Amino acid sequence: MSLDSPLLDSHLVDRLRHVRLLAMDVDGVLTDGRLYFQADGVEIKAFHTLDGHGIKLAQRAGIVVALITGRDSPMVSQRAAALGVKHVFQGAEKKLTVLRELCTRLSLDLDQVAYCGDDMPDVAAIRRAGIGISVPSAPAYIRKHADWVTASVGGHGAVREICDTLLQAQGHWDAVLDTYLHGTT
Repeated sequence: MSLDSPLLDSHLVDRLRHVRLLAMDVDGVLTDGRLYFQADGVEIKAFHTLDGHGIKLAQRAGIVVALITGRDSPMVSQRAAALGVKHVFQGAEKKLTVLRELCTRLSLDLDQVAYCGDDMPDVAAIRRAGIGISVPSAPAYIRKHADWVTASVGGHGAVREICDTLLQAQGHWDAVLDTYLHGTT
């Protein structure tokens, strides 16, 4: 997504400049929302590498990333650890409460938060965050509460789209590109 995209108005781009925390749901945002179970009951999740790299880039630029999910899953812990995400909340039924507590711990205002979710447990956080984000596969009654609905679907680059747009809005994009163009990563 480019900052000059008609999907992002100038007011939203200005608000993106103030984001210090990107918080998101997992199932339906970092994954496509489907749950896979092996015959032995072991759960499997598929995460997109583009999303993971976007999270790493955002963190390098100083944006704190948090995962807030209603389910408990060892795969979420493993993925978060692999990406260096330190703020992981599983079994979180009241996501806005968790988000408020995290903001207090980090000395941030909710206006400095971008939150992405796709279902009913996410609505309060979407509505209260500085920037509420959803994905195209979320039900319409969820998307209508979001300031921004990504072009990419959850589990297929939606988080990367968010991270890239944040990096562009905050003036980090050219430096990110330069590190890869010149092989200095």
